[in-house]
Amino acid sequence: MGHSHYDPSAPDRRAWNAGKKVGTKRPLKPRQKWAIRFFLDRERRLRDRALFDLAIDSKLHGCDLVKIKIGTLVLGPEIRTCAMVMQQKTGRPVQFELMSDARSSLLAWLGWRGGTIDDYAFPSRIDPRRHMSTRQDARLVNEWVVAIGLRPEEYGTHSLRRTKASIIYRATGNLRAVQILLGHTKIENTVRYLGVDVEDALGVRRGHGGLTGSGSTVSVGP
Repeated sequence: MGHSHYDPSAPDRRAWNAGKKVGTKRPLKPRQKWAIRFFLDRERRLRDRALFDLAIDSKLHGCDLVKIKIGTLVLGPEIRTCAMVMQQKTGRPVQFELMSDARSSLLAWLGWRGGTIDDYAFPSRIDPRRHMSTRQDARLVNEWVVAIGLRPEEYGTHSLRRTKASIIYRATGNLRAVQILLGHTKIENTVRYLGVDVEDALGVRRGHGGLTGSGSTVSVGP
């Protein structure tokens, strides 16, 4: 609902997005991804490195990422190669593969963190019994991208979600596979999320097979 021009406070009200860049956040390029990893390793930030690697591999929304429990990630003394999370926004499960870098960083962090399988993997700094907030997650991502010289207006938590999805799409052209990996209910959502040309994505140009993938498992290394 808008504000009446008779409302004396209306002229002083600023839009929620005033001065902010609104729109799709850019995915990280491979060299930017490795630059962030180098920065986190150099600063010995075990938690942040594990959080970053998990965000890249899982392609989860921030609200799902911060709520992951240790039991979702471990199987006995080892880190799982595959995990599954129920998405908050869609109520649908999504499965993801954890590559060797993510497994190593998660093992190092959880070994230091301790806890039980019912504890959150990334606890709140205020109350260890609760999970990290999405706001804290966003602040960390902002810090990481600034540390390697990127503009924070152009990158955010969605950049981490989009990074591997973009790599997979460029490598395979299989839009259906990316849709499944992101947990999207509609292929159109995947097209918009990737920011690709609609006609190209749907295979109109140059006989592209974006919708005709076999549906086989897609695995892209770190």
